[in-house]
Amino acid sequence: MSAPRSFILIAILFLLWNCMGLASFIMQYLMDLNELAKTDPGGAKIFAAMPEWLWLDYGVAVLAGLGGALFLLLRKRAAVPLFLLSLIAVVVQFGYVFVATDIIAIKGVVVATAFPILIFVIAIIQWRYAIVQRAKGVLR
Repeated sequence: MSAPRSFILIAILFLLWNCMGLASFIMQYLMDLNELAKTDPGGAKIFAAMPEWLWLDYGVAVLAGLGGALFLLLRKRAAVPLFLLSLIAVVVQFGYVFVATDIIAIKGVVVATAFPILIFVIAIIQWRYAIVQRAKGVLR
């Protein structure tokens, strides 16, 4: 089956979104916490306390999302489980951040939750979109 006209545009948007996620991961992983502490001491404290397994989970979320977007663009069924893996990793990542850190007390509810909620919603949308496209026969 041929893909709907909007398919390529949506797949490219997902790919760009996930490329931004990879760039964010790299910048955050390599950031100088002493420099960050000068402008955002609370944020520096939270990043400094992140366990290695959480960085690994963050990397899985980003790379699985990027892989899902690439496979979606290539019309491959592997996009579905990769987007699901990314979604699960996002839930683990932000679940830890909200439960095990005092980010809400440091940043406030709106600042602490707005972007994570957006990331979570987009992860769900990517996964569901891939499922629908697989069901329509667009993904092989």
